[in-house]
Amino acid sequence: MIKLSTSEPGFDRQFQALVDARREADTDVARDVRTIVASVRDEGDAAVHAFTRKFDRHDLNDTGWRIEKAEWLAAHDALAPDLRAALELAAERITAYHVKQKPEDSDTTDAAGARLGARWRGVDAAGIYVPGGRAAYPSSVLMNAIPAKVAGVERLVMVTPTPDGEVNPLVLAAAHLAGVDEIWRIGGAQAVAALAYGTGRIAPVDVVCGPGNAWVAEAKRQLYGVVGIDMVAGPSEIVVVADGRNDPQWIAADLLSQAEHDPSSQSILFTDDAALARAVADAVDLQIGELATAKVARASWDANGAIVVTADLAEAMPLVNRLAPEHLELACDDADTLFDMVKHAGSVFLGRHTPEAVGDYVAGPNHVLPTGRRARFSSGLSVLDFMKRTSFLSLDEKALHAIGPAAVTLADAEGLPAHARSVALRLGQG
Repeated sequence: MIKLSTSEPGFDRQFQALVDARREADTDVARDVRTIVASVRDEGDAAVHAFTRKFDRHDLNDTGWRIEKAEWLAAHDALAPDLRAALELAAERITAYHVKQKPEDSDTTDAAGARLGARWRGVDAAGIYVPGGRAAYPSSVLMNAIPAKVAGVERLVMVTPTPDGEVNPLVLAAAHLAGVDEIWRIGGAQAVAALAYGTGRIAPVDVVCGPGNAWVAEAKRQLYGVVGIDMVAGPSEIVVVADGRNDPQWIAADLLSQAEHDPSSQSILFTDDAALARAVADAVDLQIGELATAKVARASWDANGAIVVTADLAEAMPLVNRLAPEHLELACDDADTLFDMVKHAGSVFLGRHTPEAVGDYVAGPNHVLPTGRRARFSSGLSVLDFMKRTSFLSLDEKALHAIGPAAVTLADAEGLPAHARSVALRLGQG
């Protein structure tokens, strides 16, 4: 774990090294993914079958390609009442938040008499990737599927790997709640390629979203353009900005909430109180030993954790913006003042009683967020990722005479005479 102070010599160099640290997968998977994608494109179901047998250790012809809706419903009905209630609360809150994101169509007539506007429509079909094995998260099903349904997507397809043929019933229950239409028992780069190109069994989709390993992320990167994608996401991140009035146990738990995801996850604390910095470091070491995820959390904290002591919290904010973190907690009295200084962050959690973890489940805003400093130029998953905007224009003769001559002038200046003629003829200019 790195300990830095803005008052120490060499801080700028050390902090820049923290900003530049590469935590994405080091394995060069591009060549392997290119081969998998090409095989699925050319061979369809046969390639998906072979890759599933190789990587997930089961035969789709025996275990079944699709998971039928009766199994989803059974998984939902078998949930413990408190778990079912928690999933339902999460689904309700996520839906309510995303309904407010849905854009309105526009249709206006301007001073020249031109009617112009735009209309929004959902894509016809979307695919969501849900990891299997250790990273089987029903919350990710809700966060990816619900915005698609709110957007009006007609066909929502879920793919999820089932190592050794085993499927997580919580994932099936979440799919039932979220309104998924199809579930296919496939994963990896081959599943993304199947969604993009389609196979004999699986019809193609227009957008693919959802988290996955390095192979899944690389497949999405390579297939962008054949299909739309949400983002290429890397390891999880959390930055906490906290003053000395915080309970160090709370802050330590917040930092570990992301460290336990992956050995490449990153957890960073900024504080203006050196005593809190020491207490949090001690609390992290104590709490790690109590976690079932201790091995992963320890590897993450040791390799990528950091505590930065600043003169005051305001000094921390330009440093936070340089990191452009996925998650940012502002645990202080006047969080809104610091929030006004935030330029780049995937999602911000304001105040001492707003842990990032509540946002992963039941708060409402989406937890699919840009990582690896991509919050500088991109946003979290939203309804808009499953919609497209079509602009429209309507001119009568008077409106065309008002603005058409300028179009002719510009077309002539660009050396495009057919463009100019198509307007000029309607203006009676021969």
